[in-house]
Amino acid sequence: MLPIQLDTARLSFAVVGRGSAAIRKIKTLRDAGAENLTVFTDEPDPSLEDAAGDNLVNHRPGDAELAAVHLVVSASLEPEEEVALAERCRALRMLVNIEDRPPFCDVHLPAVLRRGDLTLTISTNGCAPGLAGLLRRHLERMLGPEWEGRIDEVAEVRAG
Repeated sequence: MLPIQLDTARLSFAVVGRGSAAIRKIKTLRDAGAENLTVFTDEPDPSLEDAAGDNLVNHRPGDAELAAVHLVVSASLEPEEEVALAERCRALRMLVNIEDRPPFCDVHLPAVLRRGDLTLTISTNGCAPGLAGLLRRHLERMLGPEWEGRIDEVAEVRAG
């Protein structure tokens, strides 16, 4: 794996899925600054509608809709739906993350700790997401909210 950071303000994203898992993916992408986000679902519910807002599309994406985004993230699809989505994305040369299915992922979404412009990520290449979350929570205790301003201070000194 090649750890990279995506400029989420410049790219477009799609969440394809249902329920609370789709809501978590929406939050993950929005917390990362994703501005161009479309949420596709064939089973809308009030919680998902609230989370997606005006970005909700009440159907599964067609190939043209998939081709319009840079990264597709699945959530709570049936196994056969996940495989089909991964195959369609790859045929369209799209990056795809299939939740909890590393063999079908081009990218993995790591556990993330944000403190202002400081971003720490923990990845197990999708093999042990619970461990990645445990390590993130440990780092949260070590690097509290006071770290949010420290990066600004260092940047100011560096600029001077």
